[in-house]
Amino acid sequence: MTKKRNKNSRRDFLTKGMAGFAGISLLPYLLKGRSQANEEIKNVNKKKIVYRTLGRTGIKLPIVSISAYSLDIARAALDAGIIYFDTAHRYGGGADEARVGEVLQGRPRESFVLTTKIYGLRDKRTGLLPKNLSAAQFRADFRQRLDGSFKNLKQDYLDILFLHGVDNPKFAGVQIVKDVMLELKEEGKTRFLGITFHHKEVPLIHAAVEQKIYDVIMTSYNFRQPHREEVKKAIAYAANAGLGVVAMKTIAGAYWDKERKYPINTKAALKWVLQNENVHTIIPGIETFDQLELDMSVMEDLTLTPQEQEDLKFGQKTSMPGLYCAQCGRCRLQCRYNLDIPTMMRSYMYAYGYKNPAKARETLQLLDLSNLACNRCPTCSVQCTMGFDVRDKITDIARIKHIPTEFLV
Repeated sequence: MTKKRNKNSRRDFLTKGMAGFAGISLLPYLLKGRSQANEEIKNVNKKKIVYRTLGRTGIKLPIVSISAYSLDIARAALDAGIIYFDTAHRYGGGADEARVGEVLQGRPRESFVLTTKIYGLRDKRTGLLPKNLSAAQFRADFRQRLDGSFKNLKQDYLDILFLHGVDNPKFAGVQIVKDVMLELKEEGKTRFLGITFHHKEVPLIHAAVEQKIYDVIMTSYNFRQPHREEVKKAIAYAANAGLGVVAMKTIAGAYWDKERKYPINTKAALKWVLQNENVHTIIPGIETFDQLELDMSVMEDLTLTPQEQEDLKFGQKTSMPGLYCAQCGRCRLQCRYNLDIPTMMRSYMYAYGYKNPAKARETLQLLDLSNLACNRCPTCSVQCTMGFDVRDKITDIARIKHIPTEFLV
């Protein structure tokens, strides 16, 4: 089906004023006509639903959940049986949560699983509490953010509250962090506690299990991870300890190239993840009814066909590095300026692979790119394990911070 795009002054500004920004389309798809959308919703509603239990929470979830969606897509997903929507306090400055809140209005509370993710204050360099931050300040800030989430979601309790974007295993065990999470659970603000991370999956999974307060983990897991076998073992360790497992970054960047000429076989990538029965649900981004129908169709048969198995080897056969960054962090050790390259690579993936420039810019917000160190280096000595031209990608994605926010939504 042909995807229609906005062709107004905003598009003209971006293509002319931003020199094309390396070909990124910065505006969302327009939804199809209502009659056609209704037909597609009917097709989605016919899909088979497979459930897995989210560890000791006892919550039964479809093995396919959803992230990055429009109101109409979310409503169609709910009607089709999808009950878990990924969101976070930071996404869109609260707009993402507000969208979820609007979709859930009027629906019985027991008919959906409500979660959000809160990013507790921490030092970006160490991943721990800032030295000058008191326990009282951390508690007040965390609670204030959660109150904002409840206002956005128009609900008064969560099923799962996630501690978001942890990148240092020690942070999961900081006493004030655990105290605040447990207090909120005891007060009935949330039924269960979770923790999310984009990298250092293995040590962070082990830390989550060892702390004994977290009921659910949300971790990166896909067929392109160089250390996927180690992640698989860690996931099994968590599942055997009773934790629920939610997998993200499952499509591994969505494309093999930034021009988006060579898409990753989405169905094959999702099947690969879900063949691991210790993964209880996945949260792929879904922008169109076609994508919703495709992702839900995965549940009909998780067997990888011979062609799908070959499709997953496409990058290897063509020497295309793809857009997925393994977030291994080895690049930072090589960079003379210790740039947070993994975060910039993740932003690059959001922009080019997932066509979500707003999230790409949001990911860069905590980084100071006003005086980009790459511009001072005659050559880049960083050797990426995924084969990326690191300097090229950094200088490319850094430009998104100069685009007005209103052009990214």
